[in-house]
Amino acid sequence: MSPDGAPPPSLRDYDANLRAEASQDMTEIPAAEPTKHTQIIAIYGKGGIGKSFTLANLSYMMAQQGKRVLLIGCDPKSDTTSLLFGGKACPTIIETSTKKKLAGEELRVEDVCFKRDGVFAMELGGPEVGRGCGGRGIIHGFETLEKLGFHDWDFDFVLLDFLGDVVCGGFGLPI
Repeated sequence: MSPDGAPPPSLRDYDANLRAEASQDMTEIPAAEPTKHTQIIAIYGKGGIGKSFTLANLSYMMAQQGKRVLLIGCDPKSDTTSLLFGGKACPTIIETSTKKKLAGEELRVEDVCFKRDGVFAMELGGPEVGRGCGGRGIIHGFETLEKLGFHDWDFDFVLLDFLGDVVCGGFGLPI
């Protein structure tokens, strides 16, 4: 019984309702020109479950379909993009910006963003294991991207590969 005392619908009734709904004429679809917005897709979770593998393959397939795709590794291990680059690690934003700063040079987008098979890719990086907060490294990486004009880049999709287990509490995730 349902809360209002009515008997639950039978499977046949449910099926009949679905068929009736499917046979209705479609509602009018808006005819206005769509506006372009960058779609941001973030995946996070426990290490070793295939996040990087999934996003590397997804970014490759999107690029093969003509989409402009940026893949950003947001893990201190900096291994998200290695599948795209034949197992080689990309220089990270954090290490590159540090080297440039020490040399008195200005960081440029081409110093940290690389392209392979139509996919633009970069790694934020982070502190060495046991030497700082991974969450703070992610924040620093995104602050650097802001300075490089990240919001003006014209990508169809930005794919973010986050770790889900920063123990220092410097990185929070919605539940």
